[in-house]
Amino acid sequence: MAISDPNPSITILGAGILGIAIAAELAEAGHAVSVFDRTGICEETSSGNAAALAFPDYLPLAHKGMLRQLPRWLRDPLGPLSIPPAYFLQLSPWLIRFVRAGHPRLFEAGVAAQAAMMRLAADEWAGLSERAGMAGMIRHDGSIDLYEGEREFQASLPGWMVREKAGVPFEHVTGARLAALQPGLSPRFTHGTFMPTWKTVSDPKEFGKALWTYAESKGARFARKTVTGIERSGEGAMLRFADGTTHHSARLVIAAGAWSHHWARLFGDRIPLETERGYNTTLPAGAWDLKRQLTFVGHGFVVTPLAHGIRIGGAVELGGLKRPPNYGRSKAMLRKAEQFLPGLKTEEGREWMGYRPSLPDSLPVIGRSSAPNIFYAFGHGHLGLTQAAATGRLMRELVSGEKPSLDLAPFSPKRF
Repeated sequence: MAISDPNPSITILGAGILGIAIAAELAEAGHAVSVFDRTGICEETSSGNAAALAFPDYLPLAHKGMLRQLPRWLRDPLGPLSIPPAYFLQLSPWLIRFVRAGHPRLFEAGVAAQAAMMRLAADEWAGLSERAGMAGMIRHDGSIDLYEGEREFQASLPGWMVREKAGVPFEHVTGARLAALQPGLSPRFTHGTFMPTWKTVSDPKEFGKALWTYAESKGARFARKTVTGIERSGEGAMLRFADGTTHHSARLVIAAGAWSHHWARLFGDRIPLETERGYNTTLPAGAWDLKRQLTFVGHGFVVTPLAHGIRIGGAVELGGLKRPPNYGRSKAMLRKAEQFLPGLKTEEGREWMGYRPSLPDSLPVIGRSSAPNIFYAFGHGHLGLTQAAATGRLMRELVSGEKPSLDLAPFSPKRF
């Protein structure tokens, strides 16, 4: 339904990469855009991600291989996936939905929706990065999934069949070909799969700030403010801030990452969002001669070349927003990386933990709330950076009353 005002004032709650991409798209379309965040532009989870534009990553987390490995991983408190025992009961409803998402019918529908989203994401980042003068910050080196032995490689093949059906290009590699793609690996990694269309950015925080510079040049405005309340106000919304001030907007987009579902409840929408607490260590430049992003499949983490060093991170701790960080997890990955990348210099590393907003079916929420003129864009899990430009495009279309570029039913806030 078209809106009466062709260029309404729009407020975005959240200045992570998703909020910034939405701001850039809306500002390009001539809307008056205000962005609010308690810290700054890409200062929280968007600053420390693995820097991937993971366009070939179609598989939901609840795919068959993941569910098979779940019991083994959960036995290791510092392994690829952990759940603090005290949090398990609170997490149970989410886990039940997560397991159900692995049902073949739901799995196939999820892959189809994710494939469509990834095609749009690749196109939109290509265009937006050129318009914003950021194309040079994107690396086109591809990535390699690594396997320890024939058995682990064979277990991966069903997932590659799904990707092949979706049109993802890849190459299974061994021996000299694997060594040419990434010299110096431990010989324990006998097989790999190279994905040429996987991309990374030079530094996710700098990338986000560059995108904001472009959005700001188009008229978007940012203020560092802590939102303490949101309420309906006429046809729009009123935000209340910790400093006692307020802000009214004709349209509101909630893109507040792992905190978004708390705000959604104010508008009658109960969305089962959970927090994947991700850890990493960033090493300085010269730590190892890394050619492209590597994924250690059986261990659930990646290493990524950045402009100023190497980032070693991943793993998942489903532990909510309130527990203190467990940096033993980042140390465990660093110790493994030292074995997998002989000669890796592990000194002067900087540890980090961030909150990934995750939904049990691995699809984000993109759509209208139960209240008029309130929109949602959150829950992208590991794929926030990857899908940010596509989400910006879709949000621009929703707010402007245009036909969306994708069928948004799989991403509906009402699907739960």
